[in-house]
Amino acid sequence: MKEVRPPKRPLIFYYCVAMLILLLFNFLAMPWMARQQIQEVDYGTFMDMAENQDLGQVEIQEQENQIVFTNKDETAVYSTGMIPDPDLKQMLKDSGAEFSGQVIQQTDPILSFLLTWILPIVIFVALGQYLSRRMMKNMGGPNAMAFGKSNAKVYVKSSEGIKFSDVAGEDEAKDNLKEIVEYLHDPKKYQEIGATMPKGILLVGPPGTGKTMLAKAVAGEANVPFFSISGSDFVEMFVGMGASKVRDLFKQAKEKAPCIVFIDEIDTIGKSRDGGRFGGGNDEREQTLNQLLAELDGFDPGKGIIVLGATNRPEVLDKALLRPGRFDRRITVDRPNLAGRLATLQVHTRSIHLAEDVNLEKIAQATAGCVGADLANLVNEAALRAVRLGRSAVNQNDLLAAFETVIAGSEKKGTVITDEEKRIIAYHEVGHALVAAKQKNAQPVSKITIVPHTQGALGYTLHLPEEDKHLHTRDELLAQITVSMGGRVAEELVLHTMTNGAAQDIQDATGIARNMVAMFGMSDEFGMMAQASRRSQYLDGGYGIDCAQDTAAAMDRAVRDLIDACYKKAVEILSHSREDMDKVVAYLLEKETITGAEMVAILEGRDPALADNFPDPDGKG
Repeated sequence: MKEVRPPKRPLIFYYCVAMLILLLFNFLAMPWMARQQIQEVDYGTFMDMAENQDLGQVEIQEQENQIVFTNKDETAVYSTGMIPDPDLKQMLKDSGAEFSGQVIQQTDPILSFLLTWILPIVIFVALGQYLSRRMMKNMGGPNAMAFGKSNAKVYVKSSEGIKFSDVAGEDEAKDNLKEIVEYLHDPKKYQEIGATMPKGILLVGPPGTGKTMLAKAVAGEANVPFFSISGSDFVEMFVGMGASKVRDLFKQAKEKAPCIVFIDEIDTIGKSRDGGRFGGGNDEREQTLNQLLAELDGFDPGKGIIVLGATNRPEVLDKALLRPGRFDRRITVDRPNLAGRLATLQVHTRSIHLAEDVNLEKIAQATAGCVGADLANLVNEAALRAVRLGRSAVNQNDLLAAFETVIAGSEKKGTVITDEEKRIIAYHEVGHALVAAKQKNAQPVSKITIVPHTQGALGYTLHLPEEDKHLHTRDELLAQITVSMGGRVAEELVLHTMTNGAAQDIQDATGIARNMVAMFGMSDEFGMMAQASRRSQYLDGGYGIDCAQDTAAAMDRAVRDLIDACYKKAVEILSHSREDMDKVVAYLLEKETITGAEMVAILEGRDPALADNFPDPDGKG
């Protein structure tokens, strides 16, 4: 869509304002300060000093109708009123004084009045208006008289706008929204049967899944004006301004109907009202929400006004906002599946020059759990890497390396690690990999590296799922905990020490075990009883404990029992695989980065050099 924005003032405008202020200071303030040190005398005294040749410098100020002069030693400054005197110039020459200006002549009094009174007033008024507009803009209003005006961005009709074809991976959401487009194109077909479109449609889902792009695509497909505003734009420091902005937004929408009004992050103003809990409330947010509810009730959907809202937190929205007749329909925009990720990658690589070896299906398979924004970032990082390495096309190695950059950061080539630290890191990472390779329910290992990366990892083991999974069994979750324990077990078993490198592993394992006990009903002690509830469905907000303190303490013991059991299993696996671990570590210390296929070749007694290699770190492979 093509956004309509007010023109921005160029930088030279602000330089001109600063210069004007300096000029005003020079022409108004400086002369006033100078006049405070000037002694006023009569014209006779001036003539006597001229006859006695006691004048130093003389300035004839015609517009101010005065003469400013000094004595011969220039130790004092005097001024006197001007009197028409045709002999003044000759008298000053005879006195030997240095003078400037002209002898008084008849001037236009109207011009003098305009220059000395009207022009300064106009300049000060204009400067005051400018400063007032700037102040109001900083406080949320576009100008001094724009209290209560909405800050909605208006996108006009554009043949080059976003279409449904530009949004991939969300087929179910697009199917639901296509009905809205058909209604805006041909409302009579629905009116003849007596059907009306929903007044409001709520788009919910994790961040980065394309909720805003879907809203713009609806407007692009329907070819109607599109009003876009964030929920935070309604929140003002003045009471009543938020409600006034809501009224102004819907007033503009009615003038341009049929149109689409999109309110992003609607949970900012649509949170559940809690005034009754504290004996009533009348704050700014509640007034804004009340006005939004009134506007949703007040307009006729037959005029073609569709309100779209987007949020990551539908659970906090007020019930009155979600009732039928307001936001009638909820559309979930979730993380894309394998086919959706492939389609998204194809959309984002339309303008990218790809090499012949690029296999987007493998990239889509490796990026399970990624949203559209992640995939767009991945493609861009791959293109940047290809340019850095002097290539004109993106190859498969660039995409794989970009995927690792997104999850672990880029390599820290300047980090100096001692041989002993490198050995500890190698055993730690191989411990993870071997525990995963020796378990049936663990995800396969794709890569092992001991090269430090910018996101804090001194090394990491990359596991890539073979397929998308929406359900995880108890055995699979226990396998994940056991793999997390593998690094610490390897440190203790081989090096007889413990390091802080296992901090993230311990957090991951504890989180999985706590979910199993508190929410998944996978604990023998608590059974199917839920001990906690998730705070947010689409945001990683953790969960809140919904049990007594004694029960929470018992839950902590159950979590520890699960972790201890997985730890013992990891010890058992690595104790029986000590020789294999030493072989893989020796090869890893030599190469610094190896693939899961190379590790499997070592375990099976084959030559790892013949296995499929991971892309070379320098990008030449």
